[in-house]
Amino acid sequence: MTELLDRAIAKLKTLPASEQDAIASMILEELQDDLKWDRAFASSPDALAKLAATAMAEYRAGKTQELDPETL
Repeated sequence: MTELLDRAIAKLKTLPASEQDAIASMILEELQDDLKWDRAFASSPDALAKLAATAMAEYRAGKTQELDPETL
């Protein structure tokens, strides 16, 4: 375990049990989400490569435009 994680856990131990459980749930959900994304990307590399190739072809053909965050 890293020093930073040790410090975080030490601080978490000072919180009430309900807050500890809430933070633990958030961490576990985040780890589960990461695992799901990893599995999804690993199972579809061909589809992702095709999408990337299509996007690059459209860019090279001048069919794209720069994203303006103000218009989102």
